[in-house]
Parts: sequence; structure tokens; C-alpha cells
Amino acid sequence: MNSEPATASSRSFWAAFGPGLLFAGAAVGVSHLVQSTRAGAMFGLSMLLVVVLANVVKFPAFRFGPQYAAATGHSLLDGYRRQGRWTLVVFALLTLGTMFTITAVVTLVSAGVTTAWLGLDPLLASTVGAANGPVVVSAVILAVGATLLSCGGYVWLDRFIKVVMPALSICTVLAMITQWHNINWSWDALIPSGAVFDLAGIAFCVALIGWMPSAIDISVWSSLWTLARADHSGTKPEPRNVLLDFDVGYLGTLLLALAFVLLGTGLMHGQGLTFENSASKFAAQVIDLYTTSLGGWARPVIGTAAFLVMLSTVVTVVDAFPRVLAALVVQMRLAFSPQSTAGDSFPPEGDRRVYRASFAVLCAGALAILIWGMSSFTALVDLATTLSFLTAPVLSYFNHRAIHAAEVPKDQQPGAGMTTWSWIAIVLQAAFALYFLWFKFGPSAA
Repeated sequence: MNSEPATASSRSFWAAFGPGLLFAGAAVGVSHLVQSTRAGAMFGLSMLLVVVLANVVKFPAFRFGPQYAAATGHSLLDGYRRQGRWTLVVFALLTLGTMFTITAVVTLVSAGVTTAWLGLDPLLASTVGAANGPVVVSAVILAVGATLLSCGGYVWLDRFIKVVMPALSICTVLAMITQWHNINWSWDALIPSGAVFDLAGIAFCVALIGWMPSAIDISVWSSLWTLARADHSGTKPEPRNVLLDFDVGYLGTLLLALAFVLLGTGLMHGQGLTFENSASKFAAQVIDLYTTSLGGWARPVIGTAAFLVMLSTVVTVVDAFPRVLAALVVQMRLAFSPQSTAGDSFPPEGDRRVYRASFAVLCAGALAILIWGMSSFTALVDLATTLSFLTAPVLSYFNHRAIHAAEVPKDQQPGAGMTTWSWIAIVLQAAFALYFLWFKFGPSAA
């Protein structure tokens, strides 16, 4: 059997299969349940073009993460270190500057989904107070996430996401199909209206693109997941299979985002309906979209699926940031003290003590933001996604340099077409970021 090329290739693919779905599981959360649905409700079909553009522009940077790991056997952080100490320092600063807000947002959305799914609003109001309810539920979710990670780690995530994602995807597509007849499919509807180009419209588009399909940081996570998958399976996956796994996951996130935009368009656009500025009430509205489309039976199904998807997103985020920080410490030591660390042996995930300390600090910082930082749910979401939007061109440039570096075999580097695509994407991201800053803070803002 081992002599059959097709069978060997299939085993190699399944050995590599998984990180792409983890990417999808991390991406399909706030960007889809919240931002894509809001986009359709507020601006209709015109947001389809924005979602497609965001996915197309970010594709090379995301793809280079697993591609680098498969080609070199190292994470992107190793590639950053090889570019110079300043690259590691910049990435560390960007990570430290966004990780608390990102964690706070995904935890808050997960808390909102949990509250709406279980109908906890009356109980929370009578015990801890309506204002403190989201923080209490968020704290419980973070504790659950910590427990799950301590029990399962990567293996648990890998298996869990393969069950959850299909459930949410099927329900979303079915709900979207039922609303097909409520959507204005004219060409005019695809053209952005004037409202998209005012300050509020541009700010929303920036927030949408920031996490569509996700923040560029996840490219580093993908490289670590690729290595973790290889370590767990005991098989070094072929680069082409790793890229196929990623492409499947990426295409899935794009199609699901479009489905959420259409769902928001069919049920809310043009009807004068707006989303609530409360995590639990917003989540309840999203669940109601499915109930309206599919019937009452969909509420427990989609509520459970949405809860599991958001829980997996929280677990992924609270695992990934400490994992990255632990690996960063190792790379910093190699960069700044190569003689003293040359003979040391480090585990792939870095120092576990750093991981545990970072985990505690991350959770505490996220809860602090939820307690004292923001009073507006949508404002907090838009802040986190806008920060990711502004940092995207920098990280995309780092990834481009890493995949074209000398340590990557020539036959594993991107071709001319993908290289050109990457350069165009970096320029567009930088131009969009500078335009937004000028539009928001320049002379016209006054």
C-alpha cells in the first residue's frame, strides 16, 4: 500500500490537513458574525465588493505563514528574526499594542452569544447587575478556555473545529438561501452609495477590512499551527498539501463572509432596522436572523453553533497570543544574546513559564478593558478592527520578505505572479491606511 503514490499523497494531505480549518475557525467570529452582518444590514450588496477586495488583498500575506513553515520547518517568527532585530521589536510592539483589545472583543462577543443563547439577561440583571453581566460572563468564558487548553491544546482545537465549522456553515447558507428573494439583485445595488464615502462609512469599511477575514497576525499563528500539526502527526507535510489545506480554509471564510453579508442584506437592509449596541442584544438579533429565515427549530441549533464557534475563537486567541509571546522571547534571546543561547535547546512553543505568565496577563488585561475601557460594544469592535487595519501593511511586508529570504528553497518560494500580487497588496494596504488617517485626522476632518 505504501508503494501507491496516490495513497501516499492522500496520507500526506491528511497529515497536513487542519491548520487551514483552524485559520477559518479563528477568522469566522467577530469579522463574520458581527461585521459582515452589520455590513449587509447597513449598506446592502455594495459591501460584497469590499469583502471580496479585502480577502483578495490579504491573501498573499496569510498564505506565506504556512508556506514558510512548510518550506523551512520554522515559524514566521524565525523569519522575522533573520530580517533583523528591528523586525522582531516592531512585531512585538504591534502584538503588545493589539492583543488586549483583540482578546477583549472576541471574549465580549462570545459572552454576548452565550447570554443570548442561554437567555441569561434576567438572571445577570438580578444578581450582578446588567452593566456587570458581560464582564462576569467574559471571565467565565476565559476560565473555560483556560481549562480546555490545559486539557487538550492543539489536538483539542484541531478536532473541535472540524465539527463546529460545518454546522455553522450549513445553517448560514440555508438561512441565506431563504432570503434570496428579499435581496435587490440589480447592478445599481452593487455600486457603493454616497453614504459609504462619508467619514462614518469609511470608518466602518476600515473596521470591516481590518478583520476581514482576520488580522494579519494570524499568519504567524498559522505557521505555528502548521508546525504543531506536523509534530502531532509525526509527518513532515508536503508544502503543496499545506497550501491546499490553507486555500480550502481561506475560500471557506470568504464564502461564509459573503453569506453573512447577504443574510444581513436580505433581513435588515432597507427596513430601517439597526443593530443593538450591546453584545448580548446584538447576538440575540443575529440568532433571530436565522430563526426568521429557517423557523423556530434553528434557534437552539444556530445558538449552539455560534456559541461553539465563538468559544473556539476565544480559545484560539488566548492560546495564540501567549504562544507567540513565548516564542518571541526565544527569538529575542537568539537575536540579542546569540553566544549565550547557542547551546540551549528550546521547545518549539518557547518557554512554558512565559506562556503561562502571558496567558494570565492577557486575560487580566482583556477584562480590564471590558471593565474600564469602553462602554460601547460596537465602538470596541471597531477600535480593535481598525488597529488591525493600520498594522496590516507592516506585517504583510514582513511576511513578503520572509518567504523570499535565502533560507527558503527557491523551488518553495512564490512564483512571479504571487510575488507581484503580494507587492500590489502591500502598496494598496499602505495607501488605504494612509488615506484613512488623512481623512480622519487631516484638514478635511475639521
